[in-house]
Amino acid sequence: MAFTSVRSDAVSPTRKTAMRVPLILLAACSMALLATGPATATGPLGPLAPPNPFLGPLGTATMHGDAGSSDATPLAGPGAGPVSVSAYPLASACPTLLEGSDNLVVALCTAIVDRTPTVHLIDPAAPGPIGHSLAAFPLAKGSLLGGVYAYLDNNDRLVVVDGENRMLRIGHARDATGRWRLTSEQVADLSAVIPVGDNVTGLVPDWSGNVWFATGKGVVGLVAAAGAVATVTLPVGEQVANSISAAPSGRIAIATTHALYELRADSSGRPEVLWRAAYERGSARKPGQLSWGTGSTPTYFGPNTGADYLTIVDNADGQVNALVFRSGTGQLVCAQPVLTKGGAGSENSPIGLGRSLFVASTYGYPYPAVPEGAGPAVPPTAPFTGGMTRVDVADNGCHTVWENTVRSAAVPHLSTADGAVYTVTRVGLDTTTPLDGYAFTVLDPDTGAVTARRPLPGTTVDDPLQMSPLITHGRQLLQGTVTGVLRVG
Repeated sequence: MAFTSVRSDAVSPTRKTAMRVPLILLAACSMALLATGPATATGPLGPLAPPNPFLGPLGTATMHGDAGSSDATPLAGPGAGPVSVSAYPLASACPTLLEGSDNLVVALCTAIVDRTPTVHLIDPAAPGPIGHSLAAFPLAKGSLLGGVYAYLDNNDRLVVVDGENRMLRIGHARDATGRWRLTSEQVADLSAVIPVGDNVTGLVPDWSGNVWFATGKGVVGLVAAAGAVATVTLPVGEQVANSISAAPSGRIAIATTHALYELRADSSGRPEVLWRAAYERGSARKPGQLSWGTGSTPTYFGPNTGADYLTIVDNADGQVNALVFRSGTGQLVCAQPVLTKGGAGSENSPIGLGRSLFVASTYGYPYPAVPEGAGPAVPPTAPFTGGMTRVDVADNGCHTVWENTVRSAAVPHLSTADGAVYTVTRVGLDTTTPLDGYAFTVLDPDTGAVTARRPLPGTTVDDPLQMSPLITHGRQLLQGTVTGVLRVG
């Protein structure tokens, strides 16, 4: 039985894309693992930080799983056994997939034809090989990264800032006829505090209910529960190209193209910078990255509170490093070389859990577009060799546990429920082509070994483009692609 499509009367029909690329079924492909030392089991990883009371379900309310952007989830994934695959052809790239307490998925996508950000409502449990959204709601257009980062609040409403710098909460419900509707209410108008031509890149609630945001050009602000807005501006020339993170302590982490910051609300409810740590940003943007600087959304992790440490990957020329800082003080714990067996650069947020962090290479990944002002890549292109590294933090520093040559084409996620790392890998030669395929891939976090690889349909039209998957409460994995969503499980 096919999925049903129900459209909100307030929304115009989705335009059909002119893209016509034949789908092919991939063959399974093996990949050698390069170990850097003896493979030893390390036991359970953890803990996750306590849930943020102003977010939806833990693991599914933000693109990176939680307020701290751990890319770890307490939910079990599809596992290493046989899986089924279905497609949601939405004619849109879908980087943000979130699941509420009602088990419905809210997807924030960008239409292929006119790049309009659009919210879709999806039922991942509906049977059938092909699905469409239950309802859709278009947003005002902004920058390329504007309309990418959003979150679900504790009432399953999508909190997002549109291209006109309005902070919105978008809820969903059935009307009297049984049709699903998406409705919006404005939280705050940020246009007075955001310069013309600037857009919000990332936003997250803190544990007091303030909604923090950061713009591409370095305006950082918070919207208090009563609606008051307060901002601070970071140094001129520093851009924010990734999302932002929050810790139970009330601290907020923001990475610019030059430095990592931790902030908090002061006694008057205004943003206050606690510390700034500059990092090696290199001499230019690297191929496979969207900005000249770190590609990391800052990740909180740690063995005690789940947010003891803060990590990003730098953009140093040649060898890149995972940088680990102490939350609260900004003390550098270590600068550990990573991705020494693959491409030395990453656009993705590391996984962080307990004393461990996991970094995936995106060096050389072929993006169809980069944000305005990103600058040229040096070199302009490079092979996508892939590679992942696990680093553990000890009392006296950090050490590499393993490295591999997995060519992750998505943001990897770690399940604490089944002890597996999930991603989608690119299948083909290191020199990428439109005919490359993709595979649902499961890894052992203790060793970095691939424990399962299942072919996915498609070539160019199903490119995950380093987007973040969603592990649902129903043990499915939803992966955004350049044309819609794949459902695995």
